[in-house]
Amino acid sequence: MENPLLGTSNFVTGPNLPIGVFDSGVGGLTVFKAIQKSLPRENIIYYGDTAHLPYGSKSPQTLKKFSLKIGKFLESQKIKLLVVACNSASSVAIPLLRRNLKVPVLGVIEPGAKLAAQRTSRGRIGVIGTEGTIASQVYPKRLTQFRRGVRVFSVACPLFVPLVEEGFWRGAITEAIARRYLAPLKKWRPDTLILGCTHYPLLKKVISERVGRKVVLVDSGEAAAEEVSKILQRKKLLRKNGRGSYKFYASDAPTKFKKLAHKLLGLSMKRVWVQRFD
Repeated sequence: MENPLLGTSNFVTGPNLPIGVFDSGVGGLTVFKAIQKSLPRENIIYYGDTAHLPYGSKSPQTLKKFSLKIGKFLESQKIKLLVVACNSASSVAIPLLRRNLKVPVLGVIEPGAKLAAQRTSRGRIGVIGTEGTIASQVYPKRLTQFRRGVRVFSVACPLFVPLVEEGFWRGAITEAIARRYLAPLKKWRPDTLILGCTHYPLLKKVISERVGRKVVLVDSGEAAAEEVSKILQRKKLLRKNGRGSYKFYASDAPTKFKKLAHKLLGLSMKRVWVQRFD
C-alpha cells in the first residue's frame, strides 16, 4: 500500500526539482527560511495567498478549495515535494491534497506535535493558533497519539496574523494583545508551548515574555523543515550540488509582500510573481 506522505510512484521526479511551499501570506516564510537554512542546496518555490489572508477565519470548505488550487499550481511547476506551511490549511486539507496530487505532501501540524511531545517535561503542553486550527482540535489529537497522558490547553490568537502581516511584531499594541490572549495560558502553567501558526515565530519574543522564558517554545515550521530533510533522504531526492535558487509568488500585493519579507526575515527578492485564482 502506498504511503501517502511519500506520494505516488507514477510521477517523474528528481533531486534538482524544487520544493513547493505555500501559506496564506508571509508567515510561511519562516518555514521557507528553516528549509533554506537546513538544506541550502535545495531549490524552492514559495506561494503566499495574500489575496485571501487570513486563513484562520475561513471555513474548512474554503480552505480546501484554496489549498487544492495552489497545490495543483505548484505541482504544475514540477516540484518534488509540497509543504503546506500553514496550520489552518494543514488541519483540514492534507488528506484532500494527498488524494489529488502526485507529489508527496507534508503539513506542519504532525511534525510540530511530535517535537512538542518529545520536549515536554511535565506533559503540560499549550497550543496557540488561529481560530480554525484551534477549533479543529487537531493538535490535541496528534499529541495524544505521540505521548499518552499529555494535558493540552489551547488558545486562539486570531489577531496575531494581521499584526505580523502589517509589520507590528513589537510595540505597545502587540504586547497588549499578547497579554490579553495569553493570560489564561500563563495561569495554566505549561512547560511547552506550540506556536501553531507559522506567523507566530515572528512574535516569539513577545510570546516568551508573556508566558515565561522557561516555557519551551516549539516552532512547527522548524519541525517541518527537519521532516522535509528526512523525506528527501528517504526518497533519495536530496540535491547534492550547487546553491539553491528561489522563486516567489503572491496572489495579491506583491510589493508589500516583498517589503515585509525583507523587513521581518531579511529575505531579499528580486521579483515576486503574481498568480491569482478565481
